[in-house]
Amino acid sequence: MNGAIKRVAVCGAGAMGSGIAQVAAQAGARVTVFDAQVAALEAGQRRVADSLDALAERGRLTSEESQSISVRITWTSSVADLTTAELVIEAIIEDEAIKRTLFEDVERVIEPTAILASNTSSLSITELARSLRHPARFVGMHFFNPAQVMKLVEIVAGDETASRVRETAMATAKNWGKVAVAVADVPGFIVNRVARPFYAEAFAALSEGAAKAEVIDHLFRSAAGFRMGPLELTDLIGQDVNYAVARSIYEAYNGRTRFQPQEAQADLVRAGLLGRKTGQGVYRHPSTERAPASRRSQAETIDPPTKSGQHAAVFDRLMERRLSSPGEWEAIEGTIVKWGEGRTALAESASLGSDVAILDWSNGSATAPIGFAASSDAAANTVMTIASAVGRDAFRIADRPGLLLLRTLAQLANAACDAVGEQVADKAAIDAAMRFGGNYPYGLFEWMDGYGRNQLVRTLSNIAAETGSPMYAPSAYLTGAAVSVI
Repeated sequence: MNGAIKRVAVCGAGAMGSGIAQVAAQAGARVTVFDAQVAALEAGQRRVADSLDALAERGRLTSEESQSISVRITWTSSVADLTTAELVIEAIIEDEAIKRTLFEDVERVIEPTAILASNTSSLSITELARSLRHPARFVGMHFFNPAQVMKLVEIVAGDETASRVRETAMATAKNWGKVAVAVADVPGFIVNRVARPFYAEAFAALSEGAAKAEVIDHLFRSAAGFRMGPLELTDLIGQDVNYAVARSIYEAYNGRTRFQPQEAQADLVRAGLLGRKTGQGVYRHPSTERAPASRRSQAETIDPPTKSGQHAAVFDRLMERRLSSPGEWEAIEGTIVKWGEGRTALAESASLGSDVAILDWSNGSATAPIGFAASSDAAANTVMTIASAVGRDAFRIADRPGLLLLRTLAQLANAACDAVGEQVADKAAIDAAMRFGGNYPYGLFEWMDGYGRNQLVRTLSNIAAETGSPMYAPSAYLTGAAVSVI
């Protein structure tokens, strides 16, 4: 197919389908939205109108541009109206049988040269294509919700997808202003697969009593730079939806431990505490307010000591070593203070013969709070003195291997390395996917390069040894990469 796609059809007028239709129309395509339910069409049309009105109010569109975009979208309950489409994107319920029936109906009316795409987030493109008359023209185009806002589109080629179809899908997504990444036809594609530890580690920390939910989310936002903490994000997504994805990925990979679902989340689902949509999940949601911000009272109660120039100097030296030499430590007031490398403070204390405080990972921002574990209250008090000296909040985390942020980021990077090693996608695609589809503040390989790959191997090995869990063992791809740069 030569040139840009000009005629697009979208099957499904729900939030995702109407969002994709708006994206295509804003890029200049003529779009036909099909849905068998008239009420769904009316709701989809209102949704697009409201979205365009909001863009106009913010000055992103003129009223004339908003009107012309609306005119380019046609809404229909007849599949016969899709006849002239060059690209048809299915965005209906995640039910394989229902999708197959739709594809059969669509194939009867569209041209043999037209491309048929599925927005599925969990079903195999290869398997969906088996019942098609022209499987070579079938491809996955996985948009993220809301489609008119989220930049990522995962382009998934099945076993029989023609190269020109994959290339056209990539080019079309890019023409629509999206970040398009090529991904193998595997369960979870990139984002839903690689992101599992982000949620699982948070629920593990919560169930172990490592910190309160508010503290966990606050540290992810303020010390690691994420837009939302993992627990508040699961409440937004829906605990049932997020847990179902976790179960699906786990089962699709035959119970691989790296994708182990968390029983603490299952308990919420069984109790009907599904998050914002039910008014309670990890948090209570009497309104649309986000999770509470940090307060010192959420940390272990330790009276803030007097500010000290000596303590501030120690912190400055530690910050200088955050990436260059995290294993080096500072000694003050009989306490050794160091960055985490996967071992507990008690284990470090036994090795070093001193009280030890371990700092959790930080993005290095000037206002980031300090998460830490300590082998004793005296060591914890030393960190609180340091925090007071530099004007930062400090939160004592339970003494667990890898603490909280470091353990999560290390395991996310581990999962990303698995994905490259198994040829799911290349490093650049994974970093782009996690940034633009997962809303991560940095790509995982970008993070890994800053942290140090050999350091990451050491950290993961320490976590695996101290937890006794093989799921933290460094990825084979990671250990190979680490060896190659020594």
